[in-house]
Amino acid sequence: MADPAGRAVMWSQGRKAVAAFGVSRSGTRHPLVASAMVLPLAVLLTVVFGGWEAVVTQASSVAGLLGR
Repeated sequence: MADPAGRAVMWSQGRKAVAAFGVSRSGTRHPLVASAMVLPLAVLLTVVFGGWEAVVTQASSVAGLLGR
C-alpha cells in the first residue's frame, strides 16, 4: 500500500526544485512543445512497426475528404 505522507513529501520537494529554477508550473504545456515531444516517438514507432503505409493511406483519405 502506498504511503500518502511519503508521497506528499516527494511532491513538496519536487515543487521546491522547480521553484529553484524559476519555472512556474501552470499545469499546461504549449501545443508546439507537446508536438515536439510526441512526434519523434510517433515516427520511431511508425518506422519500427512498419505502419508507414497505413499513415500514408489515412493522410490521403483525409486529404480527399478535405478536397485537396
